[in-house]
Amino acid sequence: MQALTPPPVRLSEQLGESIEERIVTGVYPPGTRLDEQELAESFGVSRTPIREALIQLASIGLVEIRPRRGATVPEMAPDRLCEMFEVMAELEAMCGRLAARRILPAEQARLLEAHQACEAARQAGDPDLYYQLNEVFHRAIYDASHNGFLAEQATALHRRLRPFRRLQLRVRNRMNTSFSEHAAIVEAILGGDSEKAGSVLRAHVIVQGERFTDLVATLRQMHNPPEAELAQAGT
Repeated sequence: MQALTPPPVRLSEQLGESIEERIVTGVYPPGTRLDEQELAESFGVSRTPIREALIQLASIGLVEIRPRRGATVPEMAPDRLCEMFEVMAELEAMCGRLAARRILPAEQARLLEAHQACEAARQAGDPDLYYQLNEVFHRAIYDASHNGFLAEQATALHRRLRPFRRLQLRVRNRMNTSFSEHAAIVEAILGGDSEKAGSVLRAHVIVQGERFTDLVATLRQMHNPPEAELAQAGT
C-alpha cells in the first residue's frame, strides 16, 4: 500500500498557516490591523497570495475584513473557544456513531491508511505533519458517516478550530496521547460499536480542565519565551 501523504499546500495556504499561528500565539493580538503590503514584505511575497490567505482566514473567523478598513484580528475569548470545542466534540461524536454503523470496506481501508500515516508522523516527532494527516483521518470519519449535512458542518467548524487543534499538538506528549486515542477510535468504528465510537471521539476532541490550561500555557510560552531564552537571544 502506497504511503499516505497530505495534499500539496498552496502558497496562500502556507501563508495562512503562518499568519494564523501569529494570531493564535498573540504576535498579532486582537485589534491588530493586518496590512497586506506589510505582510507581503514580511513574508517576501506579492500581495496576491497574502490577500487570498486573509480571505481564507476570514472564512473561519480568525480575521475580520471590513470595507475601507481592511483586515483586523477580532477578539477570541477563552470561554468562546471552549464552547466551540464542546460543539465540535458533539459533531464528531455523531460522525463516529454513524460511521460505526455505515462505514464501507473501502472507507475502512482509508481510515486505517490515515491512522498508519499518523503513526509515521508521530514516530518522526513532526507535529505539523501529524496534524495535516490528522485532518485526513478525521475527514475519513466524516465521510464514513454518510450524512452530507453533518460532514459539512463538522468540516466547517474543524476549519475554524484548526489553528488551536494544531497548536494543541505541541503540548508535551499530546501527540502520543492523540495517536492512542485514534487507535481506540479506529477499533470502535471498525468493530461496529457506535456508542463507544461516539464516546471516544467526544473525549478526543473536547478541551477542558487541565488540557485547556495546558493549551493556554503553551500559547503563552510561544508568545513569551522564558527569561533564559530572552537573555540568550540578546547575546
